[in-house]
Amino acid sequence: MAALRAHGALRMGGSLGLSVAGAESNVAIGLARLGHQVRWAGRVGADELGALVLRTLRAEGVDLDYAVTDDSGRPTGLLLTEPRLGTLTRVSYYRAGSAGSAVTAADVLPALASGSRVLHLSGITPALGPSAAETVLAAATTARDAGITVCLDINYRSRLWTADRARAALRPLLVHTDLLVASEDELPLVLEQPEAGETEAVKSLLDAGVQEVIVKRGAHGATVVTADGTADRAARRVDAVDLVGAGDAFVAGYLSGLLDGADVRARLDRAVTTAAFAVATRGDWEGFPTRDELGLFDEPDGTTVR
Repeated sequence: MAALRAHGALRMGGSLGLSVAGAESNVAIGLARLGHQVRWAGRVGADELGALVLRTLRAEGVDLDYAVTDDSGRPTGLLLTEPRLGTLTRVSYYRAGSAGSAVTAADVLPALASGSRVLHLSGITPALGPSAAETVLAAATTARDAGITVCLDINYRSRLWTADRARAALRPLLVHTDLLVASEDELPLVLEQPEAGETEAVKSLLDAGVQEVIVKRGAHGATVVTADGTADRAARRVDAVDLVGAGDAFVAGYLSGLLDGADVRARLDRAVTTAAFAVATRGDWEGFPTRDELGLFDEPDGTTVR
Protein backbone atom coordinates (compact mmCIF):
# COMPACT_ATOMS: atom_id res chain seq x y z
CA MET A 1 0.00 0.00 0.00
CA ALA A 2 0.95 3.64 -0.16
CA ALA A 3 1.84 5.54 3.01
CA LEU A 4 1.36 9.20 3.85
CA ARG A 5 3.55 10.27 6.76
CA ALA A 6 2.73 13.39 8.71
CA HIS A 7 5.35 15.44 10.52
CA GLY A 8 2.90 16.39 13.27
CA ALA A 9 -0.72 15.91 14.32
CA LEU A 10 -2.90 15.35 11.26
CA ARG A 11 -5.67 17.60 12.52
CA MET A 12 -3.24 20.50 12.50
CA GLY A 13 -2.58 20.12 8.78
CA GLY A 14 0.85 20.58 7.29
CA SER A 15 2.90 18.61 4.83
CA LEU A 16 2.84 14.86 4.26
CA GLY A 17 5.55 12.61 2.88
CA LEU A 18 4.53 9.93 0.38
CA SER A 19 6.12 6.49 0.43
CA VAL A 20 5.28 2.78 0.39
CA ALA A 21 4.45 0.48 3.31
CA GLY A 22 3.09 -2.96 4.15
CA ALA A 23 4.50 -5.72 6.33
CA GLU A 24 5.16 -8.22 3.54
CA SER A 25 6.63 -5.52 1.32
CA ASN A 26 8.93 -4.39 4.13
CA VAL A 27 10.20 -7.93 4.68
CA ALA A 28 10.70 -8.37 0.93
CA ILE A 29 12.79 -5.20 0.75
CA GLY A 30 14.76 -6.20 3.85
CA LEU A 31 15.65 -9.59 2.39
CA ALA A 32 16.51 -8.14 -1.03
CA ARG A 33 18.89 -5.65 0.58
CA LEU A 34 20.59 -8.54 2.34
CA GLY A 35 21.25 -10.15 -1.02
CA HIS A 36 18.47 -12.73 -1.29
CA GLN A 37 16.23 -13.44 -4.26
CA VAL A 38 12.75 -12.30 -3.29
CA ARG A 39 9.41 -12.54 -5.06
CA TRP A 40 6.33 -10.47 -4.10
CA ALA A 41 2.82 -11.63 -4.97
CA GLY A 42 -0.26 -9.50 -4.44
CA ARG A 43 -2.55 -6.86 -5.91
CA VAL A 44 -2.37 -3.12 -6.33
CA GLY A 45 -4.84 -0.75 -7.94
CA ALA A 46 -4.54 0.52 -11.50
CA ASP A 47 -3.66 3.97 -10.16
CA GLU A 48 -0.65 6.13 -9.49
CA LEU A 49 -0.25 4.81 -5.94
CA GLY A 50 -0.16 1.26 -7.29
CA ALA A 51 2.49 2.34 -9.77
CA LEU A 52 4.48 3.81 -6.87
CA VAL A 53 4.31 0.54 -4.93
CA LEU A 54 5.50 -1.50 -7.90
CA ARG A 55 8.18 1.00 -8.85
CA THR A 56 9.57 1.03 -5.30
CA LEU A 57 9.66 -2.73 -4.95
CA ARG A 58 11.24 -3.10 -8.38
CA ALA A 59 13.88 -0.51 -7.53
CA GLU A 60 14.72 -2.49 -4.38
CA GLY A 61 15.37 -5.61 -6.43
CA VAL A 62 12.15 -7.48 -5.65
CA ASP A 63 10.79 -9.80 -8.38
CA LEU A 64 7.33 -8.61 -9.45
CA ASP A 65 6.54 -11.21 -12.11
CA TYR A 66 3.48 -12.28 -10.10
CA ALA A 67 2.21 -8.86 -9.07
CA VAL A 68 -1.33 -8.16 -10.28
CA THR A 69 -2.74 -4.77 -11.21
CA ASP A 70 -6.47 -4.75 -10.40
CA ASP A 71 -8.42 -3.24 -13.31
CA SER A 72 -11.83 -3.42 -11.62
CA GLY A 73 -11.61 0.04 -10.10
CA ARG A 74 -10.45 -1.03 -6.63
CA PRO A 75 -7.85 1.45 -5.37
CA THR A 76 -4.45 0.80 -3.88
CA GLY A 77 -4.62 0.67 -0.08
CA LEU A 78 -3.43 3.64 1.95
CA LEU A 79 -2.29 4.39 5.46
CA LEU A 80 -1.59 7.61 7.32
CA THR A 81 0.97 7.82 10.11
CA GLU A 82 1.35 10.65 12.59
CA PRO A 83 3.90 11.02 15.40
CA ARG A 84 2.22 11.71 18.75
CA LEU A 85 4.46 11.18 21.80
CA GLY A 86 8.16 10.53 21.30
CA THR A 87 8.37 7.33 19.31
CA LEU A 88 4.63 6.62 19.68
CA THR A 89 3.02 6.73 16.25
CA ARG A 90 -0.68 6.61 15.41
CA VAL A 91 -1.70 4.81 12.21
CA SER A 92 -4.96 5.14 10.26
CA TYR A 93 -5.81 2.54 7.60
CA TYR A 94 -7.80 2.96 4.41
CA ARG A 95 -7.84 -0.59 3.07
CA ALA A 96 -11.49 -1.64 2.98
CA GLY A 97 -12.41 -2.39 -0.64
CA SER A 98 -8.81 -1.97 -1.75
CA ALA A 99 -7.17 -4.00 -4.48
CA GLY A 100 -5.16 -5.87 -1.86
CA SER A 101 -8.32 -6.99 -0.06
CA ALA A 102 -9.44 -8.78 -3.25
CA VAL A 103 -6.26 -10.83 -3.73
CA THR A 104 -7.04 -14.42 -4.74
CA ALA A 105 -5.30 -17.78 -4.58
CA ALA A 106 -4.99 -17.66 -8.37
CA ASP A 107 -2.89 -14.50 -7.96
CA VAL A 108 -0.52 -15.97 -5.39
CA LEU A 109 -0.13 -19.73 -5.86
CA PRO A 110 1.77 -19.48 -9.20
CA ALA A 111 4.47 -17.55 -7.35
CA LEU A 112 5.27 -20.66 -5.29
CA ALA A 113 7.44 -21.91 -8.10
CA SER A 114 9.98 -24.71 -7.92
CA GLY A 115 12.99 -23.63 -5.93
CA SER A 116 11.09 -21.42 -3.50
CA ARG A 117 12.45 -21.97 0.00
CA VAL A 118 10.40 -19.72 2.28
CA LEU A 119 6.88 -18.29 2.12
CA HIS A 120 6.40 -15.29 4.39
CA LEU A 121 2.88 -14.34 5.46
CA SER A 122 1.51 -11.85 7.94
CA GLY A 123 -1.70 -11.71 9.94
CA ILE A 124 -2.48 -8.36 8.35
CA THR A 125 -3.51 -9.76 4.97
CA PRO A 126 -6.34 -12.03 6.23
CA ALA A 127 -7.70 -9.02 8.14
CA LEU A 128 -8.46 -7.28 4.85
CA GLY A 129 -11.41 -9.48 3.89
CA PRO A 130 -12.67 -12.99 3.10
CA SER A 131 -10.85 -13.30 -0.22
CA ALA A 132 -7.54 -12.28 1.32
CA ALA A 133 -8.04 -14.67 4.26
CA GLU A 134 -8.81 -17.58 1.94
CA THR A 135 -5.75 -16.75 -0.14
CA VAL A 136 -3.42 -16.77 2.86
CA LEU A 137 -4.72 -20.18 3.96
CA ALA A 138 -4.40 -21.58 0.42
CA ALA A 139 -0.84 -20.26 0.11
CA ALA A 140 0.21 -21.69 3.47
CA THR A 141 -1.35 -25.06 2.66
CA THR A 142 0.23 -25.28 -0.79
CA ALA A 143 3.66 -24.18 0.41
CA ARG A 144 3.77 -26.60 3.35
CA ASP A 145 2.68 -29.48 1.09
CA ALA A 146 5.49 -28.54 -1.31
CA GLY A 147 8.13 -28.57 1.43
CA ILE A 148 8.48 -24.78 1.48
CA THR A 149 9.12 -23.30 4.93
CA VAL A 150 6.14 -21.19 6.01
CA CYS A 151 6.76 -18.17 8.22
CA LEU A 152 3.75 -16.44 9.78
CA ASP A 153 4.13 -13.12 11.59
CA ILE A 154 0.95 -12.48 13.62
CA ASN A 155 1.29 -8.69 13.25
CA TYR A 156 -2.08 -7.96 14.87
CA ARG A 157 -3.71 -4.65 13.94
CA SER A 158 -6.66 -3.84 16.19
CA ARG A 159 -7.86 -1.15 13.78
CA LEU A 160 -8.37 -3.80 11.08
CA TRP A 161 -10.19 -6.53 13.04
CA THR A 162 -11.13 -7.80 16.47
CA ALA A 163 -9.14 -10.33 18.47
CA ASP A 164 -11.92 -12.91 18.06
CA ARG A 165 -11.95 -12.53 14.27
CA ALA A 166 -8.17 -12.74 14.21
CA ARG A 167 -8.16 -15.93 16.28
CA ALA A 168 -10.75 -17.57 14.03
CA ALA A 169 -8.68 -16.82 10.91
CA LEU A 170 -5.19 -17.42 12.28
CA ARG A 171 -5.58 -20.65 14.24
CA PRO A 172 -6.27 -22.75 11.10
CA LEU A 173 -2.91 -21.56 9.74
CA LEU A 174 -0.93 -23.16 12.57
CA VAL A 175 -0.90 -26.68 11.09
CA HIS A 176 0.77 -25.21 7.99
CA THR A 177 3.24 -22.97 9.83
CA ASP A 178 6.91 -23.76 10.48
CA LEU A 179 8.03 -20.43 11.97
CA LEU A 180 5.59 -18.41 14.06
CA VAL A 181 6.57 -14.83 14.92
CA ALA A 182 4.64 -12.92 17.58
CA SER A 183 5.09 -10.28 20.22
CA GLU A 184 4.30 -11.32 23.78
CA ASP A 185 0.81 -9.81 23.65
CA GLU A 186 0.02 -11.46 20.29
CA LEU A 187 0.49 -15.07 21.41
CA PRO A 188 -3.07 -15.36 22.82
CA LEU A 189 -4.43 -14.70 19.33
CA VAL A 190 -3.39 -18.16 18.16
CA LEU A 191 -4.25 -20.13 21.27
CA GLU A 192 -7.28 -22.24 22.00
CA GLN A 193 -6.98 -21.01 25.59
CA PRO A 194 -6.02 -17.31 25.31
CA GLU A 195 -5.43 -16.98 29.05
CA ALA A 196 -2.50 -19.43 29.00
CA GLY A 197 0.88 -18.18 30.18
CA GLU A 198 3.77 -17.83 27.75
CA THR A 199 5.44 -21.13 28.62
CA GLU A 200 2.21 -23.06 28.20
CA ALA A 201 1.35 -21.10 25.06
CA VAL A 202 4.65 -21.86 23.37
CA LYS A 203 4.39 -25.55 24.29
CA SER A 204 0.92 -25.76 22.75
CA LEU A 205 2.19 -24.17 19.53
CA LEU A 206 5.08 -26.62 19.27
CA ASP A 207 2.65 -29.46 19.92
CA ALA A 208 0.49 -28.12 17.07
CA GLY A 209 3.37 -28.61 14.64
CA VAL A 210 5.11 -25.22 14.66
CA GLN A 211 8.87 -25.79 14.51
CA GLU A 212 10.06 -22.46 15.91
CA VAL A 213 8.19 -19.93 18.04
CA ILE A 214 9.88 -16.54 17.83
CA VAL A 215 8.77 -14.07 20.49
CA LYS A 216 9.63 -10.42 19.86
CA ARG A 217 10.16 -8.39 23.05
CA GLY A 218 10.85 -4.94 21.61
CA ALA A 219 13.62 -3.16 23.49
CA HIS A 220 14.20 -6.32 25.53
CA GLY A 221 15.24 -8.39 22.51
CA ALA A 222 13.72 -11.70 21.45
CA THR A 223 13.39 -15.38 22.30
CA VAL A 224 13.25 -18.43 20.04
CA VAL A 225 11.86 -21.70 21.33
CA THR A 226 12.18 -25.02 19.48
CA ALA A 227 11.85 -28.65 20.50
CA ASP A 228 15.61 -28.55 21.18
CA GLY A 229 15.56 -25.65 23.60
CA THR A 230 15.41 -21.88 24.04
CA ALA A 231 17.64 -19.06 22.80
CA ASP A 232 17.49 -15.44 23.97
CA ARG A 233 19.08 -12.34 22.50
CA ALA A 234 19.08 -8.84 23.93
CA ALA A 235 18.24 -5.95 21.65
CA ARG A 236 21.04 -3.76 20.36
CA ARG A 237 21.23 -0.40 22.10
CA VAL A 238 20.40 2.50 19.79
CA ASP A 239 18.77 5.90 20.09
CA ALA A 240 15.21 5.18 19.00
CA VAL A 241 13.96 7.47 16.24
CA ASP A 242 11.03 5.57 14.69
CA LEU A 243 9.73 2.16 15.79
CA VAL A 244 7.56 1.58 12.71
CA GLY A 245 8.95 -1.24 10.59
CA ALA A 246 11.24 -2.63 13.31
CA GLY A 247 9.31 -5.90 13.55
CA ASP A 248 9.49 -6.42 9.79
CA ALA A 249 13.22 -5.68 9.82
CA PHE A 250 13.60 -8.26 12.59
CA VAL A 251 11.78 -10.88 10.51
CA ALA A 252 13.86 -10.07 7.43
CA GLY A 253 17.05 -10.52 9.43
CA TYR A 254 15.89 -13.78 10.95
CA LEU A 255 14.82 -15.24 7.60
CA SER A 256 18.09 -14.06 6.05
CA GLY A 257 20.00 -16.06 8.63
CA LEU A 258 17.76 -19.07 8.00
CA LEU A 259 18.37 -18.87 4.25
CA ASP A 260 22.12 -18.63 4.90
CA GLY A 261 22.02 -21.81 6.98
CA ALA A 262 22.86 -20.04 10.25
CA ASP A 263 21.91 -21.56 13.59
CA VAL A 264 19.19 -20.08 15.79
CA ARG A 265 21.51 -17.84 17.80
CA ALA A 266 23.13 -16.41 14.69
CA ARG A 267 19.70 -15.79 13.16
CA LEU A 268 18.64 -13.94 16.30
CA ASP A 269 21.80 -11.84 16.20
CA ARG A 270 21.13 -10.80 12.62
CA ALA A 271 17.45 -10.15 13.44
CA VAL A 272 18.16 -7.76 16.32
CA THR A 273 20.78 -6.03 14.19
CA THR A 274 18.43 -5.37 11.28
CA ALA A 275 15.73 -4.25 13.73
CA ALA A 276 18.18 -1.78 15.29
CA PHE A 277 18.80 -0.18 11.91
CA ALA A 278 15.05 0.29 11.50
CA VAL A 279 14.61 1.80 14.97
CA ALA A 280 17.48 4.23 14.45
CA THR A 281 16.07 5.67 11.20
CA ARG A 282 12.76 7.12 10.02
CA GLY A 283 10.41 5.24 7.72
CA ASP A 284 9.04 1.73 7.45
CA TRP A 285 11.95 0.29 5.44
CA GLU A 286 14.16 3.12 4.26
CA GLY A 287 16.86 2.51 6.88
CA PHE A 288 17.08 -1.26 6.44
CA PRO A 289 20.72 -2.36 6.04
CA THR A 290 22.51 -3.98 3.15
CA ARG A 291 24.60 -7.06 3.88
CA ASP A 292 27.87 -5.11 4.00
CA GLU A 293 26.38 -2.74 6.61
CA LEU A 294 25.54 -5.44 9.15
CA GLY A 295 28.86 -4.93 10.91
CA LEU A 296 28.47 -1.18 11.41
CA PHE A 297 27.14 -1.60 14.95
CA ASP A 298 30.45 -3.17 15.93
CA GLU A 299 32.37 -0.03 14.97
CA PRO A 300 33.31 2.37 17.81
CA ASP A 301 31.06 5.38 18.40
CA GLY A 302 32.04 8.35 16.26
CA THR A 303 33.61 6.22 13.53
CA THR A 304 33.55 7.64 10.03
CA VAL A 305 33.54 4.97 7.33
CA ARG A 306 35.73 6.14 4.46
